[in-house]
Amino acid sequence: MVLNPQRIGIREKLILAGLYFSKYDSAGVRKLGFGSFSEAFNVIGYALGAKPASVKNYRDEFDPLFPNRRKGWHKRSTRDYCLKVFNRYKDLDFETFSGLVRSFVGYDENAWSEVRPEEEKEDGESSFAKRLITGLAAERYFESVQPGLPEFKDCVLENTTRLGCGYDFRLRSEARRNFLAVEVKGLKGRAGTLALTPKEHEVAAALNDRFFLFVVKNFGESPFHEIYQDPLGGLQFEKKERVIVHTSWLASV
Repeated sequence: MVLNPQRIGIREKLILAGLYFSKYDSAGVRKLGFGSFSEAFNVIGYALGAKPASVKNYRDEFDPLFPNRRKGWHKRSTRDYCLKVFNRYKDLDFETFSGLVRSFVGYDENAWSEVRPEEEKEDGESSFAKRLITGLAAERYFESVQPGLPEFKDCVLENTTRLGCGYDFRLRSEARRNFLAVEVKGLKGRAGTLALTPKEHEVAAALNDRFFLFVVKNFGESPFHEIYQDPLGGLQFEKKERVIVHTSWLASV
């Protein structure tokens, strides 16, 4: 079977995530670096732009087909479209299936293992979960709640995560002369430490009260958010410096 995640729709990805967690149970949770099913459902659900309950419901859908401790939706037959996915992917081995689920959010373990710092390599399994929590899952969470936030009422949202401008989202509205900038961070627990890059810190200092730090907390259980306007003026940041040696390879052409 040729696996091309770009040709798999969002609903099928959610179904496959549920199938993966039903088939491999806690071993699948640990393989992807999550500490619990709740964390896995929250992070993968938001990262795919869906509700975390969707992943859980699909896991429960498949539970009667596997010898695990859960009964799942055992009082009715498995839905036809879920059975179609089951029959197509049921023979995937653990490593291949794990890689497929990672690929749903653009994560390539082989490529990342070649470029991540040496000190991270022993904890490679958890890097997937960590990167999703601090990145895509938190960003998708923000996109899902932004329309209802009074701080950003009637704002048009622009995703700037790939532009390298020092924040993740730019918001504009007819009522405001200047745009607002939002940098999104995610935490596994209810509290933790956040880091700003030099660029993010520079932009936060320049924009002052037009810069917002949006922090999604508690991905491990039940996510909620806190918003910090002008975070440099309200939070205590400590500067940390680390010397990095950059090596270049030159060639004459």
